[in-house]
Amino acid sequence: MRKITAEGLGTALLLAAVVGSGIMGDRLAQGNVAIALLANTIATSATLAALILTFGPISGSHLNPAVTLADAGSGGLPWKEVPGYVAAQIIGAVLGVAAAHVMFGLPLYSISHHSRSGFSQIFSEFVATFGLLAVVCGCSRFRPHSVAYAVGAYITGAYWFTASTSFANPAVTVARSLTGTFSGIAPTDAPSFIAAQLLGAAAATLLFRWLAPKGEQSRA
Repeated sequence: MRKITAEGLGTALLLAAVVGSGIMGDRLAQGNVAIALLANTIATSATLAALILTFGPISGSHLNPAVTLADAGSGGLPWKEVPGYVAAQIIGAVLGVAAAHVMFGLPLYSISHHSRSGFSQIFSEFVATFGLLAVVCGCSRFRPHSVAYAVGAYITGAYWFTASTSFANPAVTVARSLTGTFSGIAPTDAPSFIAAQLLGAAAATLLFRWLAPKGEQSRA
């Protein structure tokens, strides 16, 4: 229960940061989308690094079903713990959206109409999640103490080099369909994002089984 609670709370705080900073950035930028996205990027990546450092010793601080599945597939997490992790992440993410809305005086939930459709968006999510899992797999094997900083740095970059702004997280995708604010995604576009994320995570996990076998010694 400690692990599940840590995953739920961590993911809730992550979504509060993603959605809340999107709202704040959008309001302060007064129509300048680049400035709003920059604010959203900095707040999200900084919060993510802090949350990984905070909850990592308790649950591993996955905060992402794709990371949980990859960890289980690599033998790092028992499969019997996966359903609890994923449920906590999704519930936490949805509650995090509500918390952000309350902080900014908005209704608890509002369906997003922000279209993120098309091959370029879906492929971006494959690339974003592949890269995220590559960073997690590589750093956790060779530089475990750098994972939080590396993931934060990667998300900072991926927000800008992907057309989708790098959701790279199925729980985040589900939750962001429930906000009609800057960071939202239309519910009809969410399934294709999630499919691309899971494929990207699987591809990176399989690749790193060969690049960095379990027997490799950590260099950190």
